[in-house]
Amino acid sequence: MAEPRLRYVICTNPQGFHRMAYWEWGDPENDKVLLCVHGLTRNGRDFDEVARVMSMTHRVICPDVVGRGASDRHDNAKFYAVPYYVADMMTLLAQTNARSIDFLGTSMGGMIGIVMVGFNALLRAKAAQNPHLPEDAYLPFQKLILNDVGPRLERADLNKIAENTANPVSFASLEEALPVMKERAASFGPMSEDNWQAFVRTTLHLVDGKWVSNYDVKIAEGFAELAQPGAVEKSEAIMWGLYRTIDIPTLVIHGAASELLSSNGVEMMVQANPLTEVVDIPLVGHAPSLLEPEQVKIVKDFLLKV
Repeated sequence: MAEPRLRYVICTNPQGFHRMAYWEWGDPENDKVLLCVHGLTRNGRDFDEVARVMSMTHRVICPDVVGRGASDRHDNAKFYAVPYYVADMMTLLAQTNARSIDFLGTSMGGMIGIVMVGFNALLRAKAAQNPHLPEDAYLPFQKLILNDVGPRLERADLNKIAENTANPVSFASLEEALPVMKERAASFGPMSEDNWQAFVRTTLHLVDGKWVSNYDVKIAEGFAELAQPGAVEKSEAIMWGLYRTIDIPTLVIHGAASELLSSNGVEMMVQANPLTEVVDIPLVGHAPSLLEPEQVKIVKDFLLKV
């Protein structure tokens, strides 16, 4: 069975440098890239099943966003914010020499995707007005997949996520963790026993004899500010503006029982941008795990569709 290569890229922040880890699948010389970015407290191993399939056609790159997984932790919690994450992704993409980029983002990763693809569309529009610019005057984004995320998110669930993030888990063993994590992560939907075990192994890491959440708890500080009244509305207005500019085919994978992305929010996305397609996943909340075969097939079919 194919396994990824763990690599690092050096990124900058206002106080210096930090390392961002990423998991690379497929031919490292392939210039057709699929960038997969995870949710708030997750990491790049969330996309293992997608990557195993898509690495047949793409070089699949799954970063551990700073503060998660194998990446460095920030001393200053204010750097745990989407604008800084976008900067890190730009640094990562700059070293790929990609001629084609597809983007798959779950939750927070999807917000990063909207920002990157939206601003890139504005850049591409400006480039079209200048025939003297080279082909690499903008990023070669081709398709965007948003896994249960959009410009409009429900505040009640944002507050719930902020509370959960501030309270990481700790277990004496993976066997002890499994039933608790099944309950805690039930919104990810039904999964096979093998996938639940894989989910738990990528969620936790071993520290001083305990299996604990594999993220920096300071992430909760920045996210709590985002969930405050006023901040939500400001962020939403910016995201809608960017979403309307997106100029590539976009698939929204919607957990039908999601409390974060409502059916009304999905309908607004369809109305805001005619390039939007939607697939609803029954019996799943926030967010579809993308581990089950039928969900992986949705990703594959969309990306390979001509």
